[in-house]
Amino acid sequence: QVQLVESGGGLVQPGGSLTLSCTASPSIFSVNAIAWFRQAPGKERELVAVISSGGGYNIADAVVGRADISRDAAKNTVYLQMRRLKVEDTAVYYCGADKECAGYGCYNPRGHYWGQGTQVTVSS
Repeated sequence: QVQLVESGGGLVQPGGSLTLSCTASPSIFSVNAIAWFRQAPGKERELVAVISSGGGYNIADAVVGRADISRDAAKNTVYLQMRRLKVEDTAVYYCGADKECAGYGCYNPRGHYWGQGTQVTVSS
């Protein structure tokens, strides 16, 4: 069993930046990939970014050029850094982990484990 805890959401002005953190226990290497998803009101949950246990990563087209995903193995934490935020980035952001994916399949991860979500609101 893997537990995921997100932090770092909040209210941000358009054009601003923020960093979300996802801490996994017992380890980020207990799963094959950790991803950030988001769900806006009335919309389906969508993938934002994913990083595999091997270090490969993928960023969704909606945020490419404005988002980075990284990890700190010593802290068992995966980060999502977003900049030039837009109103349409407003959503609940979830950390999810895939325990089965392999290779390029990890770039379309399934959510076997989920965090509780953190609200990101972009508004002036």
